[in-house]
Amino acid sequence: MLKAVIFDFDGVITDSEILHFRTFNMITSEFGFEIEKKSYYKDFLGLTDNDVFTMLKQQKLLNDNAPSVEEMMRQKNLLFEHLAKEEGCIIAGVRDFLNMLKQNDIPLAICSGALLTEIMLILEDAKLADMFEAIVSADQVKKGKPAPDGFLMALERLNAKRNPGIKANECVVIEDAHWGLQAAIAAGMHTVAVTNSYDYDQLAPLAEMTVKNLADIKINDLQKLCG
Repeated sequence: MLKAVIFDFDGVITDSEILHFRTFNMITSEFGFEIEKKSYYKDFLGLTDNDVFTMLKQQKLLNDNAPSVEEMMRQKNLLFEHLAKEEGCIIAGVRDFLNMLKQNDIPLAICSGALLTEIMLILEDAKLADMFEAIVSADQVKKGKPAPDGFLMALERLNAKRNPGIKANECVVIEDAHWGLQAAIAAGMHTVAVTNSYDYDQLAPLAEMTVKNLADIKINDLQKLCG
């Protein structure tokens, strides 16, 4: 039985992935390296800021003048906030989908590789923050996706005031990247992929249902996934 839906954020609720890409390069270009767009979507999308900057440092792609990972994360967050206020927006179909779930009394949560400040900035600006009972961000978990920790934490928070609690196999996760789908599977949850960031062929093998837009999903589709 369907009892909860947990969303990824970037690429599912908002199209801010391109803002992350731009702000990463605003930082890294100062220290001798720029991430190509194709490489970003192939190798970095879905990873936390810490993971990206740590990887670039470990691979020695940044010159010796590059500051600490923590300092680059701080700078990137400030730049992202500025761009998000000017350009961040909600993907078409999301509002109607969220309203459909709310009308059917389905609890909602977010599990994202973005920072909480970044998530709340966009949700509050779009007046969607009250839709979600729980939000798990990159700065709240030790292991990001594809580890299941974030999804399990989101479920724990949804269950904080519920008795009996929601089980993992009563949750549907909506993702746009294979890292997230792998994490959802590891958490024992059902999976829906939306092709906002990757092609159908890349996501379908990991997802029980794959769609172009959340508007393509009906409540009965999600209920069927949970049997």
